[in-house]
Amino acid sequence: MDVVVVGGGIVGLSSAHYLAERGVDVVLCEKGSLGSASTARSAGGIRSQFSTAVNVRLSEASREVWDDFESVFGVDIEHRRCGYLFLARTEEAAAQFRENVAMQNDLGVDSEFLDPADAVEYCPGLKAETFVGATYHATDGFADPNLAVQGYAAAARDGGVDVRTNTAVADVLTDGAAVTGVELADGERLDADFVVNAAGAWAAPLAAMADVDLPIEPHRRQIAVVDPTIPVPESVPLTIDLETGSYFRPERDGAALVGGHFEEDGDPVDPDRYSESMDIEWAATAVERAADYTTYFDGDSRIKRGWAGLYAVTPDHHPIVEETIPGFVTAAGFSGHGFQHAPATGQLVAELCVDGEPSLTDISELTSDRFETGDDLVERNVA
Repeated sequence: MDVVVVGGGIVGLSSAHYLAERGVDVVLCEKGSLGSASTARSAGGIRSQFSTAVNVRLSEASREVWDDFESVFGVDIEHRRCGYLFLARTEEAAAQFRENVAMQNDLGVDSEFLDPADAVEYCPGLKAETFVGATYHATDGFADPNLAVQGYAAAARDGGVDVRTNTAVADVLTDGAAVTGVELADGERLDADFVVNAAGAWAAPLAAMADVDLPIEPHRRQIAVVDPTIPVPESVPLTIDLETGSYFRPERDGAALVGGHFEEDGDPVDPDRYSESMDIEWAATAVERAADYTTYFDGDSRIKRGWAGLYAVTPDHHPIVEETIPGFVTAAGFSGHGFQHAPATGQLVAELCVDGEPSLTDISELTSDRFETGDDLVERNVA
């Protein structure tokens, strides 16, 4: 079997690796360098605290890989398990949190609902009076996306994957009913039994080459690196004020990453022409929002640097993982969760291509026809 994977971010590399493990001949085409787009600009979160069961299942299947990544791939990805702390300002949000925790517990995740006073135990700088409830999971955390890319890339190459960087796909080839390969920008044709769309923010234009319409839009998101007024201990969890969209997490030596999206989703951007630089006005707002609910930040906190990247967003903030048309497998639209769900996704892609159906976990809710049927699948734990 021959498969072409389009996209050299973490999802594409994971897919190529697990396909090669199944004995498939794989060519991976990345138009730039490996992991240089959304993956490199990720905050690296790894968590199981989602509001839908399918996302929790993807997290748990991926966690098995993340927990053993160094022993399997030989790369220390600096996986720090300092927890995630979600914060609710209203009773309505707190009630949803309780439902989320019950569902997560049913799926084997040891998350817990907390009173605000108890949340201070995990985040000592928290202004508890701002909130009415919280959820916490001790083994959530984050890792270095660039190191994870190195691990998967090396494993893919060792497994025989033909990894081609600076290789753009110009067209997806079909025989009328099925996808049969791709044509590269230099005119070379690669025949394939399957083409895997792991193109992230570029997934919709790639799909359009096969006359497939995918509701995946690239949206710009930003992160600031800040020297807090009070250093943030490395034991503090990644903390999310969910109703305002603000979040922060510790970095090394008392610094912090601060992020958030503070308005309704704006227009999608051209993924080839957007500013990768941080907006200083946005960064000032991000620090101000963080100062509203923690004592670590105030007007004296120093913004050191920052960057912008892309979320590949679907209307319900869930990915599309399916064989969309014969020979064309989609693994895209993760809405900011692609890094953490990449290990499970790569295994599912391999199952779709080799076995014809997924078995790692139930992903029947992640087919693209859900947008036509109006199925109610909305991820609420999004920042």
